[in-house]
Amino acid sequence: MEGKIKKISRMLASKEISCTELTQQYLAAMERDDGKLNAYVNRTPDAALQAAKAVDQKIAAGEALLPLEGIPMTLKDNISTKGIETTCCSKILKGYVPIYDATVWEILQKQNAVLLGKTNMDEFAMGSSCETSCFGGAKNPHNLAHVAGGSSGGVASAVGGNLAVYGLGSDTGGSIRQPASFCGLVGLKPTYGAVSRYGLIAYASSFDQIGPITSTVEDAALVYDAISLYDERDSTSSGRKGAPTAQSLVNPIKGMKIGIAKEYFEGIRDDVRTAVEEAIRVYESLGAEIVHFDMPSLKYSLPVYYILACAEASSNLGRYDGIRYGYRTDHYADRDEMVCKTRSEGFGEEVKRRILLGTYVLSSGYYDAYYKKAQNLRGTLVHAFEDAFQKCDVLLAPTVPMTAFPQNFTAQDPVETYLTDICTVPVNIAGLPAVSIPCGSDAAGLPIGMQLIGNRFCEGTILNAAYQYETAVGEHVFRTADMGVSV
Repeated sequence: MEGKIKKISRMLASKEISCTELTQQYLAAMERDDGKLNAYVNRTPDAALQAAKAVDQKIAAGEALLPLEGIPMTLKDNISTKGIETTCCSKILKGYVPIYDATVWEILQKQNAVLLGKTNMDEFAMGSSCETSCFGGAKNPHNLAHVAGGSSGGVASAVGGNLAVYGLGSDTGGSIRQPASFCGLVGLKPTYGAVSRYGLIAYASSFDQIGPITSTVEDAALVYDAISLYDERDSTSSGRKGAPTAQSLVNPIKGMKIGIAKEYFEGIRDDVRTAVEEAIRVYESLGAEIVHFDMPSLKYSLPVYYILACAEASSNLGRYDGIRYGYRTDHYADRDEMVCKTRSEGFGEEVKRRILLGTYVLSSGYYDAYYKKAQNLRGTLVHAFEDAFQKCDVLLAPTVPMTAFPQNFTAQDPVETYLTDICTVPVNIAGLPAVSIPCGSDAAGLPIGMQLIGNRFCEGTILNAAYQYETAVGEHVFRTADMGVSV
């Protein structure tokens, strides 16, 4: 199935449409439809049209276009953009305008990417619904009464609603894959270190990873290939290993061993289980070998993730004190009161909850009981995946135990929303790559997603497996909503 990126590139190169005309179509669609979706929190029409003009000049001069040149796209609002407000959808960063660009945005600017705006997210990427945003949550383009997912809900809402061709999100515990699953999209969480985190406003530094949300697997491969470069400014950066992944999408998967760990299917809703099992049968028809085994240590994933991620958040978010940038309380007697009131007023309830939990597990008397034990269990999970990849080439699992939940679900049952991470967080704990792809719909027409998990730096393997499935099932499974710009 051809992706939008190549199709648009061909239209631009043949002068079927100018980049300026295309950009104007997207800007008009945003004006018309984003009021329903609430996907964007900051629109950048001037920057978009300026980039489009540069692309049109290049085409007029007879120059060849780079893979992502002239493609309308968006960035999650925790990715730094020089001169463009970046708030992490938090009151505490209101008015913050970065003085530098994130590496991924630097890369895309060199390809004349057309930035339509910054998209909605859970505050500081903490949430599974996008509803912790200080701007209100992004809606699901397939059903506006349901959430887009989180924390990269705005990117998924924009791409699923055809208000951007692709977007970059961040995935700390499933924040790319979960909204991609809820909105019927492709969401790639790369290997930890494959994409630079320089300029990504941190939540949990040993988990965070930037990646693309797209409507097709080919698009995800093209974006990943562009942004997965080594960056000396990120001490954890290694860049992509091997050839570009887009070149691997034609490889047959006959004989590929696809692993199924039974623990991933525990507590999964019946319709989700049925859709994923049907996808497994599709892979069998393509000649893949299905390998079943147990991974008992997966049961530790959720507590390990929330202890370690909140501990790191407690440290990372200590810098927001009202002194240097962002929100500052209006009334205070001294510095200590100013910092306390600023943080109390500036952070939302979910962020404060995670900071408190993280501070607690790091505190004297509790460090050994919680943080140290969680770090040891993290090592156990890493080894469990290493053992699994001795038996199979990729792992297949549901992305989320359910489909998109109704709006305000988080407020009614916050504990239940944490459980939506149960299938996604193991990948972040182990630093592995995973891609979520649609594999069906529930009775209400809401998308169901499954994920393919690979060994470190095996993005090409999982994307090829995803592409083969996409080719087999066609557009009735891989679909975007009936709104926005039709390409």
